Amino acid sequence: MPLSQDTLRFIREHRRDDVRSLALQARRYPSVDMPAAITQISGWQVAKEKIPAWAKNDDILYPAHLSLEQCSSQATAQYKAEIIANLLCTEQEHPAKDSAPAPAATFTDLTGGFGIDCSFLSCCFGHATYVERQEALCQIAAHNFPALGLNHISVCHADSVCHLQEMEPVDCIFIDPARRDGHGGKTVAIGDCEPDIAALEELLLRKARHVLVKLSPMLDLTLALNDLKHVHQAHIVSVGNECKELLLLLGQGESLPTDDVPIHCINFTSAPAPQTLVFTRGQEKECTCPCTPQLKSYLYEPNASVLKAGAFRSLSSLYKVEKLHPNSHLYTSDSLLPDFPGRKFRISSSCGFSKKEVKEMLAAEKKANLTVRNFPATVAELRKRLKLAEGGDTYLFATTLADERKVLIRCQTIG
Repeated sequence: MPLSQDTLRFIREHRRDDVRSLALQARRYPSVDMPAAITQISGWQVAKEKIPAWAKNDDILYPAHLSLEQCSSQATAQYKAEIIANLLCTEQEHPAKDSAPAPAATFTDLTGGFGIDCSFLSCCFGHATYVERQEALCQIAAHNFPALGLNHISVCHADSVCHLQEMEPVDCIFIDPARRDGHGGKTVAIGDCEPDIAALEELLLRKARHVLVKLSPMLDLTLALNDLKHVHQAHIVSVGNECKELLLLLGQGESLPTDDVPIHCINFTSAPAPQTLVFTRGQEKECTCPCTPQLKSYLYEPNASVLKAGAFRSLSSLYKVEKLHPNSHLYTSDSLLPDFPGRKFRISSSCGFSKKEVKEMLAAEKKANLTVRNFPATVAELRKRLKLAEGGDTYLFATTLADERKVLIRCQTIG
């Protein structure tokens, strides 16, 4: 998809402008391919936040909006590469019996898309193959990979399943099945994705020692672990406390019982290192989780990955915190736990929901950040009742304690 010099110049000069306004000015720039320019400008604006390393490269071409919406962010792509790099490093340190060293390991991305995951994962390997059934995306990838210095990636325009059936075995496969139905709706079951990973699992593992599968964060993890028989690791990845990806690492050899599969809960925040928690379903079943009707000095709210994984008992055991109620998913302690995987608050006061109690506690408040957990009202309903605007430095949690009392907790965030 070659672009003229006039179009490229226009893109560079206007890439921070509002694309809707630019689209109305097409007649002023007859030598500019305005639809192509709009695609590139809007793509760069998304990439600036989502894939900053690529946005710094002026030679990168961007696809239509849907492909950018579906592609991984830089943070999650780098995390996938970290999973595989750690796996390969462990294999080198502890090689399997009769295995031979692979100085130029091979990798195939069967669902290449915009190529973000392929570009980061390929850095772990001597040679990589990008497979994509949309020709336009293949053309973009063939242009972008050399622009990024990734000359060891071959681009293949093919259907993922057809390529899988015919390809030579490699060390690792990555696959991100489509999670949208024919009407544009999102699907959440493995069997509803295209291709169906459960149906292809045995073939995938005949073609690669390791298979990394990216699935919808809406997918039920328990069902996924039951549907796939060779899961060695599960990773739930959030960015800014929004669950983005469910990753399953499949491997050859002996299968792990579902209760023994390590589940990694990851949340990338503005801090240099992500919040992490690792547990198994077996450990979760064995842990105790004491509940308390008594608020301590600090309140803790688990991050989205931990909530998705259901590591409620493991949290209590690992961090020595008490839960406010079996269904509230909020925890408390007298000591500050800076490494807790979630939001941390210092409790300043609390009250019941009588008019007198609420008025006394919130007399000076005009606005607050309101959250409800295991409480018989929505945020909107409660905000209307409390007559508080959104925002400010005060955080309010409406919840239920272990003795079934409904309380409003006033606190300030930490870190």
